[in-house]
Amino acid sequence: MKLLFALSVLSLALLPLTGCDSSQDKTAAKPAGMPVSAALVVQRDIVETQEFPGRLEAIERVAIRPRVSGYITSVHFTPGSLVKKGDLLFTIDARPYQAQLNKAEADAHSARARADLAKVELERAERLLADRAIAQREFDERASSQKELDATARAAQAATEAARLNMAYTKVLAPIDGRVSKAEITVGNLVDGHAVLTSLVSTDKIYASFDGDEETYLRVAVLKRAGAPVPVHIALNNEQGYPHQGELDFIDNRLDTNTGSVRMRAVLNNAERNLVPGLFVRVQIAAGNGRQHATRALLVNERAIGTDLDRKYVFIVNREGKAEYRAITLGPQAGGGLRIVQSGLQPDDKVILNGQQRIRPGATLTVQTVAMDSRDKNGQAL
Repeated sequence: MKLLFALSVLSLALLPLTGCDSSQDKTAAKPAGMPVSAALVVQRDIVETQEFPGRLEAIERVAIRPRVSGYITSVHFTPGSLVKKGDLLFTIDARPYQAQLNKAEADAHSARARADLAKVELERAERLLADRAIAQREFDERASSQKELDATARAAQAATEAARLNMAYTKVLAPIDGRVSKAEITVGNLVDGHAVLTSLVSTDKIYASFDGDEETYLRVAVLKRAGAPVPVHIALNNEQGYPHQGELDFIDNRLDTNTGSVRMRAVLNNAERNLVPGLFVRVQIAAGNGRQHATRALLVNERAIGTDLDRKYVFIVNREGKAEYRAITLGPQAGGGLRIVQSGLQPDDKVILNGQQRIRPGATLTVQTVAMDSRDKNGQAL
């Protein structure tokens, strides 16, 4: 009985302590805000641009074909190497053409000798005719014979030149400076004028062709008609920014009604030979009036931008520290993962960079402030 009384007293003594702990837990259980990274909108003077996919094309492309038939005896280049105009690429067996040239030269010498003799005899006949030692008819026959033999000599000389050309054509030379492909036909094979031996593309300059939209066409066509240069910047798919600069040099004369685009082409210097025909590129052309004039713009990281049906949006941190939905209008890309925002944001807005799928308007946030272009070790926006 005494034991039961003691336990009851102890239980009553512990009740106030238990109630006190429960009250403290309720105070500490206030929910924490959702952790997010956010950055102030970037303000920067930039040139508004438009970007189009394009492809590099050689300015000069040559399929190397033989001009005479025969057996290939030598290949004189390394596949993929740079060659100069006039460099020897292939040799075709020249012996048959040397024999033809020798015969043509002999025929030409013989024909010229006969023509020269006929000329001497005609001069003698002129003197005899003056002394009335020969008839006019005989003189006319000698004059006609001399003309015929002279024509034969000229024909023989022309045949000699043709044989000399064929002899020269047994050496297949590079017609332009450029990069040569592999040999399509190797030593020992018989070739004729239809065979493609290899191909050659120029490298000092290169084209970048792309399809511009109607708005771009209307803008740059005015500049081209006025004779003003239209600068274009190019980047390979593995390059940051647009390190290669060129100039628009061609606009097609019609718009493709199926795509609403116009074929355009820029020309670029390629002194370092890094640009290879056939590569895909990103082509950047200035917006606005087509010239490189900087304007003040607001930029956000592209990873902060969400899509809601046909609209683009971001979440910002409002003054109460809560998430706020903002519909925005996007401009062109600005490089470095940033995008121009034409409307919907203010310069002092703080944009949330991650977790857009989990955020709901009005959600309480725990904000870590970072730079707009901050990334983690995996290259993802913080």
